[in-house]
Amino acid sequence: MSKFFAKKLPSFCHYYIDLPGFGESSLDVPMDSYGYAKVIKAWCEALHVKPQVIIGHSFGGKIATLLNPPVLVLLSSAGIVPAKPLYVKVKIALFKFLKKIGFGFLYKFFASKDVANMSLQMYETFKMVVNEDMSKEFASFKGKAYIFWGEEDKATPLKSGEKIHHLIKNSHFFPLRGDHFFFLIHSDFIAKTLEEGVC
Repeated sequence: MSKFFAKKLPSFCHYYIDLPGFGESSLDVPMDSYGYAKVIKAWCEALHVKPQVIIGHSFGGKIATLLNPPVLVLLSSAGIVPAKPLYVKVKIALFKFLKKIGFGFLYKFFASKDVANMSLQMYETFKMVVNEDMSKEFASFKGKAYIFWGEEDKATPLKSGEKIHHLIKNSHFFPLRGDHFFFLIHSDFIAKTLEEGVC
């Protein structure tokens, strides 16, 4: 995020955070999104920071929403749970059975490529957060929201973005060319939109 936004939005004071378990930050116990939000809230309080704008990509979008800033910026946010295909449901059921009989250590054989190199704590965290439906949280958000989305996003489909836009009453929706990391090629447009809309 810092690579693509740090030199933009000059009227903003920027903070870039490695969430626990990501980047250089460690994670000792699994956490859900609400736990992550508490950690970031405590971090802000410790530094006496009151964010007016919070930008969150994917999982970060859920945490940003829970922090309830005056201005929320979502980049292909997670939080809307799509229906799982049958083969995924079968795989989950099989793993749960194996875990019950003491074969939980085989989780890497059942995990998607996204989590193949995760620690057990991060895998347990992933399982919790990926199934969190944040529809109520999006609907109860009363601030202003800017929602940017990759039109070819497979991780968080465009329909999810459309639903979030519908749930957040005071929101602006911008579908853009690209996949889950669409913002890498649209950071100028995103920054310009925020400069004009927020400042």
